[in-house]
Amino acid sequence: MRVHRPTTVLALSVALLAAAGPLAAPASAAPAPPSAVRARTVAGPDAAALQAALAGLPDDDATAALVRVGGDDGRWRGSAGVHDLASGRPADPRARFRAGSTTKVVTAAAVLRLAADGRIDLDAPVQHYLPDLLGPAFRPVTVRQLLNHTSGIPAGDGLGDSFEELYAHRFEQLGPRKVVASAAAKGPEFDPGTRQHYLNINYTVLGLLVEEVTGRPYASAATALVLRPAGMRDTSFPGTDPRIRGPHNHGYQKVQRADGTAEFVDVTEWVPADEAAGGMISTTADLERLLTRLFRGELVPAPQLEEMFTVPADVPGASYSAGLQRFEHEGRVYWLKSGARYGYSTVLAATRDLGRTLVFSVNSTDAKGEGMNPVAQRIALAALR
Repeated sequence: MRVHRPTTVLALSVALLAAAGPLAAPASAAPAPPSAVRARTVAGPDAAALQAALAGLPDDDATAALVRVGGDDGRWRGSAGVHDLASGRPADPRARFRAGSTTKVVTAAAVLRLAADGRIDLDAPVQHYLPDLLGPAFRPVTVRQLLNHTSGIPAGDGLGDSFEELYAHRFEQLGPRKVVASAAAKGPEFDPGTRQHYLNINYTVLGLLVEEVTGRPYASAATALVLRPAGMRDTSFPGTDPRIRGPHNHGYQKVQRADGTAEFVDVTEWVPADEAAGGMISTTADLERLLTRLFRGELVPAPQLEEMFTVPADVPGASYSAGLQRFEHEGRVYWLKSGARYGYSTVLAATRDLGRTLVFSVNSTDAKGEGMNPVAQRIALAALR
């Protein structure tokens, strides 16, 4: 197995990742046995099923996984896999990782906090706050429509479409205003409020709205409004720094070579494309704090918090609320958010009463692939049973 260094070149209704075949650590490495799962249980969750879900890492689908399950009937903590393929050291259970679109939960909470303070009107057009952002082709788009992905603003341009193109530009960043300008130039995808289309662009615009209203950079405002009150001390926004500061496990992308063999590209260092839509670095412990304190009403007052549990009733097929997604499994309703950045896939989910919570990070070898990664699927099914 070749590991390529950067210096050389839920089903659960959430698309996360997919891959197949055997993956082993280099012959010179001395990894923990693939079946080694470090776990801690306090009654409740199915510990045997959760341990089985993590068994065998690293494999072709993932190199590591970190899991936290909680709720009224107890808790379970587990980790498996390796810190990196070269050394084969056990995965660090305290590791920080790229949290991807779970960042949207923080952005939504920040906007709702500002709404509770009377600084943002959810029914007001975003054009009222940012008059030159979208242009005359767009009808008024309310802040609420941005929050629940019914704005009709199309996707903005990126730095490429394929992994190879994006990897070549991994240390570059377009900036939110350029991304929004490229989206606005395409014209509206549909009339606001008539359809729901989950797109990062909605939260890119919300990030700019937070900056406009607070007069502070998005990262600073989100930290003051959400991260600090939630006690998320190991969570940050790296800006243009490609590194993950502090303890972390490496992320890899599986690439098929011309000769049919697989190459595993180390993608740990990468400049986030968009802070407000998916640029956060976090830990499973911090995301669990976010879930519990948010759902308890400690971060957003009750009237505004209701937006996070309200799917637009007049939009056919809608499942997204403000920052979350409604998902029903075995007669129980969960509110969840997934996130994916190359090398890292994350899910947070909970019942509204916090009777069951789940946070996990999987170091997926195809985090942007179609379908749900087998390791992530096993974790989710074991945790939510």
